[in-house]
Amino acid sequence: MTGYGRGETDYTGTKFSVELNSVNRKQSDIVINLPRALAALEPQIRQTINENISRGRTNVVVSYHNGSAGTRKLALDTELARSYQDAMRALQKTLDAPGEITIGAILQAPGVMRAPEEAVDSSAVWPAIERALRAALTDLIKMREREGKHLAKDLIRRLKAMRKQIKEIRGLHPDVVKKYRAALLERIHKAGLPISSDDERLTKEITFFADRADVSEELTRVESHLAQFAHHLRRHEPVGRTLEFITQEIFRELNTLGAKANDAAISQRVVVCKAELEKIREQIQNLE
Repeated sequence: MTGYGRGETDYTGTKFSVELNSVNRKQSDIVINLPRALAALEPQIRQTINENISRGRTNVVVSYHNGSAGTRKLALDTELARSYQDAMRALQKTLDAPGEITIGAILQAPGVMRAPEEAVDSSAVWPAIERALRAALTDLIKMREREGKHLAKDLIRRLKAMRKQIKEIRGLHPDVVKKYRAALLERIHKAGLPISSDDERLTKEITFFADRADVSEELTRVESHLAQFAHHLRRHEPVGRTLEFITQEIFRELNTLGAKANDAAISQRVVVCKAELEKIREQIQNLE
């Protein structure tokens, strides 16, 4: 599920901000971008997010800025600059390459010139960062909840469409045995075989077919699974993985039903149910 949240807080003149954004992913994946001075806080941040979000890729950006007055000077790493210069000269000599090694080229080397890092005690500022993080989580979760409600409406509509097909299958199923009996008698008559409509052999064949084509249990289980799906969809807690499991069970029952029904009209309705269920399965992979 997708969403965005931002939180800000102040601690002794230093402003901390936390930005969160999440995108669809079946599992939980948290990517945290922290200033080096706050690297020790990654486990607490990760745990706080895991307590609130169980699915999706969540990107976290934490930053801070000291608002106190004063001139900030660039930090120059002279030793690193000298190492770059020596390495460049050695490479130039090895390659016998012409040209000057300028101060501009050295200053552009990574780490030579950078903004100064403000001294921060990560353990002392954690309560402030946690407040900003929880504020960002509140915004993020609200956005995800709005998306979830929209998805739920679509899922309910598809459940209704499936229930309609299942109801029609229940109405068609009793006539399947009658159709089979009539078709069997017609084939016997066309073959010119002497057999009466109440012949014991015919009765056994029809009974065997009726038992083999009985899908009443599958229909009952599908109806039960659909009811469970709707029930969990109304719960105010993470249900994505539960709905995935129920969807798998519905697929299993529909496959059995389609194989046993032995009727074109029922098979058509099973195909419609599977098409709706496939769309449901795609949606709930993004649902928390």
